[in-house]
Amino acid sequence: MTYLFNRISLNSLPKRFKNIALLRITRPVLLLALLFTCLASRGSMILIPMDAESQENHLKAYGITYWVLSKQQKVQWLLNYRGGSFLLPDGEPIRNECRIRGVSFEVLSDAQAQSVLDGIASPSQNQEAVILEKAPKIAVYSPKDNAPWDDAVTMVLTYAEIPYVTVYDQEVLEDKLPLYDWLHLHHEDFTGQYGKFYGAYRAAPWYIEGKQQAEALARRLGYEKVSEEKGAVAMKIRNYVIGGGFMFAMCSATDSFDIALAAQGVDICEPMFDGDPSEPNYQQQLDYSNTFAFTNFTLERNPLRYEFSSIDMTSKREDVPRESDYFSLMDFSAKWDPVPTMLCQNHTALVKGFMGQTTAFTRSEVKPTVLVLGENRLNGEARYIHGIKGRGFFTFYGGHDPEDYQHRVGDPKTELELHPNSPGYRLILNNVLFPAARKKKQKT
Repeated sequence: MTYLFNRISLNSLPKRFKNIALLRITRPVLLLALLFTCLASRGSMILIPMDAESQENHLKAYGITYWVLSKQQKVQWLLNYRGGSFLLPDGEPIRNECRIRGVSFEVLSDAQAQSVLDGIASPSQNQEAVILEKAPKIAVYSPKDNAPWDDAVTMVLTYAEIPYVTVYDQEVLEDKLPLYDWLHLHHEDFTGQYGKFYGAYRAAPWYIEGKQQAEALARRLGYEKVSEEKGAVAMKIRNYVIGGGFMFAMCSATDSFDIALAAQGVDICEPMFDGDPSEPNYQQQLDYSNTFAFTNFTLERNPLRYEFSSIDMTSKREDVPRESDYFSLMDFSAKWDPVPTMLCQNHTALVKGFMGQTTAFTRSEVKPTVLVLGENRLNGEARYIHGIKGRGFFTFYGGHDPEDYQHRVGDPKTELELHPNSPGYRLILNNVLFPAARKKKQKT
């Protein structure tokens, strides 16, 4: 019968036979259509889990999220849900990209995804779903030849496959920063004292060459002294943040930036740095109202000492043994304070400590308007802080490299392939995605 209907035109058949033929032909088609519809609905969302048990590569998961945003697709960041997971639209290209990069993922049906979101929305859960709307344009403030430094931020951006542009003094002074959503400050000394390396490295070729290059750049940009040029750069960055930019800094770029802001118009450099003596009473001339994060600090006058000021806790950590050097992340309300909650997303609340020229911040010298996101309370130090300046935001993170406890000049850089689940590096990447979030007024 079926063979006969395949060979004879349906229009030539009597009506009752035509109905039978149509039923036999369309039933398999309808069943296939129903099957495909069910399969499509079952695989409508991709969950990238960020808990300790489920994710093989936390750092590259941020790169996947950024990649999806760069394709003009929105992502939901599930704060406090399984370590701060990401909910992505489903698609074979995204699945393949996860497989290629070694990122663990789960395929959820519409019903499963909605169940997760309903649970997160419950008032009883300290969780929130934040919409990420666009891939932020990222700039890294760094000299072209930054030897002998390795920078944790550029390393993790490269490892996570998140693109960035390098800018330096000329671009900053030419007002190029508004082209970018997010700015990272490489381990820079904004005070014009060349990192306070004079005592130990003044005869090293890299120190001599770096000083000569900095002086030549300052003259080319129209400044007599490096300290004056760096002070002008710090003010431009300050204005960028006030205008709505996002700034992230680590290690010495944190306290030296605030010192440069406080010392505008005041000579705090000794002759080996700028050719003339410092002002004898410069400490009393500091203007703390200009700073972002710190207040009432005392500058280090000794040019031979590898320290900028009392802000840094490095020399005050004799009672913090390496094996117990950890700092704890603060717990915020995801629904009421999504910004600090975003910045603290992790698969552990306890993060290994690590040293740097500026290791941590003296808690009593952090302004009361600044949020402490991570702290070592026993030693009275803040490790990870965040604040608002004008329409913009800043985050300061103490230490040099989250997976190199005491990185020294000339040491090899960290191979992040060995640390794909680093909690310390996750905090950096939280800040990278932060500007992508749909803005929501902070309650505290």
